[in-house]
Amino acid sequence: MSIDPATRIRLLEALRREGLDSVQGAFAYDGGQDFDKSGLGHRRRTRLELSDSRGGSWVVFLKRYQREPWRTRLARCLAGQGMQAAAVIEAANIDATAKAGVQTMHALSVGQDAAGRSYVVVTAVPGEALERCGEQFMSTRSEAEIDALTKELARLVRKLHASGLVHRDFYACHVFCHEDAGRLELYLIDLARMFRPRWRRFRWCVKDLAQLKFSMPAAWVERCWGDFLRVYFSQPSSGQAGRYERAIDRKVARMRRRQARHARNATEPNA
Repeated sequence: MSIDPATRIRLLEALRREGLDSVQGAFAYDGGQDFDKSGLGHRRRTRLELSDSRGGSWVVFLKRYQREPWRTRLARCLAGQGMQAAAVIEAANIDATAKAGVQTMHALSVGQDAAGRSYVVVTAVPGEALERCGEQFMSTRSEAEIDALTKELARLVRKLHASGLVHRDFYACHVFCHEDAGRLELYLIDLARMFRPRWRRFRWCVKDLAQLKFSMPAAWVERCWGDFLRVYFSQPSSGQAGRYERAIDRKVARMRRRQARHARNATEPNA
């Protein structure tokens, strides 16, 4: 999904009308629909619709970050991301993802203030998350279409990792599938935690791949996981693919045990 320069100008004008071109204006904004998601902590996400000067309607997301805890900032600095505020880093990650050849959002406006607050406004991506549409896709699409999805997904991850980036939350809910003129397009979102690991790169790539395998429909994993890995590795060195597969399966097993433990705890009566 590309945005031509004229459209971007109209969107920026619409943001200015709403006061969303500064940190002060972003934090004063009280419109739109907030997402009540547990664990967001110092973050706040808001969905809103903008109307441009030609009557076009656009869905965008406003992400606001309060000053982060010092431990979070220190960990980011040690990871090589510097001391920039969270939203500024997220906008940089969006740019890096696009440069890696992976389709994602567009960052329209971003800023931070001396108090450590920051904000970014991003466009919505088309389609539906694979978490929501994956089961239906597997049950209603042809073999050729399922193979096309698998190849596109493997190429997406391969491009990302080949560029040095890892996502860190590579679940099916963060990959959107869109069909344009009969061609499947995949978009990657939620890039706030993405980074370029300085060390232990194998561990981080395995984590991405395990999260994807854990969260995709069981029917897809059973039928397509081997094909996915063949495309992802392209021409793996001797033993490389096997090493990855073993590490991925160990990680997925741990995730399933943790999921089962949480489910048991949720159903047990309070003492």
